[in-house]
Amino acid sequence: MIIQMQKAKPRIEELDFLKCAFITLMIAFHLVYIGNTYPVAKQLVYTFHMPGFLLVSGYLFNVSKPWAALGKTLLWIFIPYSVMETGYTVMASLLPIREHIDHLTPGLLIDHIFLHPTGPYWYLHTLMLCGACYYVAFRKPRGRSVRTAGTGKPLIPERLISLENQMLTGRFVLLALFLWLLSHGCGLLSTANAAYFFAGAAVRQMVGDFRRAFPVSWWTLPLLATVCLDPGHYHKETFWGACIVYFVICSLLWIYSRRIPQGLKRLMLFIGRNTFPLLLFSPVFTILAKYYQPLLLRAEPTGMLFLAVSVGFAMAGSFGITWMMDATGVSRLFFGKNGLNR
Repeated sequence: MIIQMQKAKPRIEELDFLKCAFITLMIAFHLVYIGNTYPVAKQLVYTFHMPGFLLVSGYLFNVSKPWAALGKTLLWIFIPYSVMETGYTVMASLLPIREHIDHLTPGLLIDHIFLHPTGPYWYLHTLMLCGACYYVAFRKPRGRSVRTAGTGKPLIPERLISLENQMLTGRFVLLALFLWLLSHGCGLLSTANAAYFFAGAAVRQMVGDFRRAFPVSWWTLPLLATVCLDPGHYHKETFWGACIVYFVICSLLWIYSRRIPQGLKRLMLFIGRNTFPLLLFSPVFTILAKYYQPLLLRAEPTGMLFLAVSVGFAMAGSFGITWMMDATGVSRLFFGKNGLNR
């Protein structure tokens, strides 16, 4: 018997570029000094960076895999998420940080892991919930063919297209209902965050090619600048906030289409392929940044040197931890595979 190996689908480099931009901004504005010194910039970045991440995540989430593969995917998100969320919660009970916890109890810890995460790991919690809902809503039952609609006879093309559109609409309604129940009924999700994941899934199911949904053109830059003139638009839950997310993605794709030096391009795509360890470990290094912050601010008071050094330190440190886990085999227990996608 000959076993045919399926070729891995080629990565969409533009999505890795977007993920690199969003994760870099996330790390930058997790630095307390930068956020406090430049609050308007922070508000603008918070309008689009994680919504953009969720939109890309909704687009990339695979709902065609078997149930066992879905369980494996969610398991190897949950294990590192629960470890890091536990560590962050315990640390918040010991250190005088903004999200300080006065009395940590086992019940509170369980609540933070399973229901209401604190700190920067909420994205992984949201991803698991939204991904599971998406999978259940779009998973096709075995043994049924849309082409026969259960009648055993092939349908004419017009009828087939109509039936497929009806089924697709029904699946989107079911997904919207699931997400609405988790956000409004259970309070486990932010409605805005769920909506951006939903938008990414809609692009995947209805458009197909991500690049077709976001035109690559210079004219999105002046439109983005115009919308950003009013800080009142800096809210991801509003229409103008959604416009900012859209124009930012279009503008970044246009920038990617320009001539980027190959060395910088390879670095950015590597970062975009490996955002998971950055999401997990970078908070450790943004917290440590406060210990060398005074030294760098004395040398350069605007904070730009501190920003550049701290973002580089967080990325290098996160990849260093992941590389050591790969080298020692710990990644197999923590990620279920090697942590770095080379």
